[in-house]
Amino acid sequence: MIERTLSIIKPDAVKMKVSGNIINIFETNGFQILAMKKIHMSYKQAQDFYKEHQARPFYHDLCTFMSSGPVIVQILEKENAIKANRDIMGATNPADADTGTIRKMYGESIDNNAVHGSDSATSAVREIGFFFSELEIVQ
Repeated sequence: MIERTLSIIKPDAVKMKVSGNIINIFETNGFQILAMKKIHMSYKQAQDFYKEHQARPFYHDLCTFMSSGPVIVQILEKENAIKANRDIMGATNPADADTGTIRKMYGESIDNNAVHGSDSATSAVREIGFFFSELEIVQ
């Protein structure tokens, strides 16, 4: 089934200037990029985006990190895009990620792990709608 997923290249990866490499990984793995933009989230926007984690101890640090610098948000599309993206990203903790995954190559820690991807179809719809209007999505 063709799916869409949200991808975020996080502030650590943008700062390291590896976003082009990461975008290339998506494209060479068959993803179509339907929309992409570079933004700098405010702390409040990060809070709203990650609101499902607000009761967790890492919530404040996550929001601080995600608002610490520019990010690149993208809509990726392909067959089983959500799982395919999560496989390419690798484990949340780069130390546990498989060789060749984005987080193994570019992640520094469990907190600074280079990329975010939607974890379900429901999350993908919400996350895509958070960052993009229908006018910004190019088929």
